[in-house]
Amino acid sequence: MNTILSTQQLQLSIGGKRVCDALDWQIQSGEGWGGLGLNGVGKSTLLHTLCGMHAAHSGTIELNGASLQQLSRRAIAQQVGLLFQHQDELFPTTVFEQVMMGRHPHTTLFRGEQAEDLQRVQRAIQTMELSTLESRRVDTLSGGERRRVAIATILAQQPQLYLLDEPEAHLDPKHQKSIFEQMSQVITQQPRAAMVMALHDINLALYRCTHLLLLFGDGVVEQGRVSEMATPERIERLYGTPMRAVETEGQIAYLAR
Repeated sequence: MNTILSTQQLQLSIGGKRVCDALDWQIQSGEGWGGLGLNGVGKSTLLHTLCGMHAAHSGTIELNGASLQQLSRRAIAQQVGLLFQHQDELFPTTVFEQVMMGRHPHTTLFRGEQAEDLQRVQRAIQTMELSTLESRRVDTLSGGERRRVAIATILAQQPQLYLLDEPEAHLDPKHQKSIFEQMSQVITQQPRAAMVMALHDINLALYRCTHLLLLFGDGVVEQGRVSEMATPERIERLYGTPMRAVETEGQIAYLAR
């Protein structure tokens, strides 16, 4: 495995609240990280910081060995894709046009859209079951359909690091299952890829992630493999409420008492 992104002594805050203090973190190819914590602890802010949209208070972030601060927006977008928690700004574009925007970091004025770009877009549209909607304007779609368009866009972008802010939001159970299975395939089959998801559901993280980043608030962060992090004591401390572990179909799930 190779390191795609790393942080050194990262200090981050928002609204006077400390998100992390002196965070040393490495994201390796093939890993799927789940970021967990209470509402308002800074999960979204951390994702925005990892792609250069939010400035850290101190510390460094390296993307494939290069300082994130020294990279252009285009260079970052070629390597990092961000799925926002909310897609509020909707342009009057069709589904096909919106998903094609995922390829824009890879095209230039002199290198327009190539056959390979079109193939990636069509594949992403088919994966998200949007083929019958590709001529529809995005602003006429339902919330779940728009979410699938946003996910198709990041799949077409094909970055090395996928930053997904609550990817399951607005999706029905069928499409939730589909997107998590698809992302698992991406990080295992794409030659060099990793994923970080901001999640609310601890059990979703247990089933779908290889590693956990636990944000406790006041700058305290713990990280490691799921098997190491998902202990009853840690989960209770993370959410501030008694939890009980139950076994179902050979898997451990946590429920509030």
